[in-house]
Amino acid sequence: QGKVEEALRAFEALVNQYPQSPRARYGKAQSEDDLAEKMRSNEMLQKAINTYDEVVSLPNVPSDLIKLSLKREADRQQFLGRMRGSLVTLQKLVQLFPGDTSFKNDLGVGYLLIGDNSNAKRVYEEVLSLTPNDGFAKVHYGFILKAENKIAESIPYLKEGLESGDPGTDDGRFYFHLGDALQRMGDKEAYRWYELGYQRGHFASVWQRSLYNVKGLKAQPWWTARETGYTELVKSLEKNWKLIRDEGLAVMDKKRSLFLPEDENLREKGDWSQFTLWQQGRKNENACKSVPKTCALLERFPEATGCRRGQIKYSIMHPGTHVWPHTGPTNCRLRMHLGLVIPKEGCRIRCAQENRTWEEGKVLIFDDSFEHEVWQDAGSYRLIFIVDVWHPELSAQQRRTLPAI
Repeated sequence: QGKVEEALRAFEALVNQYPQSPRARYGKAQSEDDLAEKMRSNEMLQKAINTYDEVVSLPNVPSDLIKLSLKREADRQQFLGRMRGSLVTLQKLVQLFPGDTSFKNDLGVGYLLIGDNSNAKRVYEEVLSLTPNDGFAKVHYGFILKAENKIAESIPYLKEGLESGDPGTDDGRFYFHLGDALQRMGDKEAYRWYELGYQRGHFASVWQRSLYNVKGLKAQPWWTARETGYTELVKSLEKNWKLIRDEGLAVMDKKRSLFLPEDENLREKGDWSQFTLWQQGRKNENACKSVPKTCALLERFPEATGCRRGQIKYSIMHPGTHVWPHTGPTNCRLRMHLGLVIPKEGCRIRCAQENRTWEEGKVLIFDDSFEHEVWQDAGSYRLIFIVDVWHPELSAQQRRTLPAI
């Protein structure tokens, strides 16, 4: 009946009367859990976690109740960000019920959540040796192989896992990574999976495949300055492009090490480096000391410097570089490219189905949540300045409260 406080009082009375009763203790944990949600209280949630743990330590607990308690305890620990605590709980479940592969699958996820891919991989290999057709284990194993850059090997696992339709497999990340792996192998079947991911509601469209989105934002690959409403920023970048270029060149010439190689595994081949001034709405004070006028110029534009889902950076790409088709993580930003040093021929960018080229002193604006791809086949380097801005349709409240990416 939704009377959570009364339920909790009743279960507390039962626990006092029957301290050895696992069901009374479990009822108390559930009531605390529900109350924590109602009160939005982490303190109350921690009480629930402790009570779930107490259930298991009682004598003669039915195995189904042990499973329920530990599974819920692990889930609530993850919710609080206690990933290592959750891992210990999941390990306990696997030890108590070694024949239940669903707990091993959960344990694999636990390892992935703390970034321990090698232990997660070991767990999924174990599951697949016991139940070779486990779709959940297959998609996660394929996901790990893809992260290891074993592109061709990852495809059958991701594909068969998705085709299984097993619970937990219908997740946008798996469609995303299967499509990406197929694209890197030159296989046009990628778009069939993107289409399926779109039909299942994971992607905004076949071309727009970001996974951290705000629904209802205007979506198109290419934008004009007027459409964004950020005309002052664009004017300022274009008017001061030589100043921005010269400060970038000085950094490049003197301290090449300030430009760091792109590290997201987006290149098929070549040499592509970046020098970042703002990341997730935070200014890199040290970097800005090297390009003070550029940073001073940007301080006037909070739509860029305050964009916690973007970056502001110089980007240098050398001849012979190809960037795979890829998609940014969120539809909450737009990306501006200011041309600084652009060879006459051989450099181009595709966003969705349209190719464009850069011009020195001019800003290109696109939505990088749409698939895009870059080629650098010129005879010399290309230098641009990248400025991410909040999507213009986001409210002031959304800009303040959206978590950083």
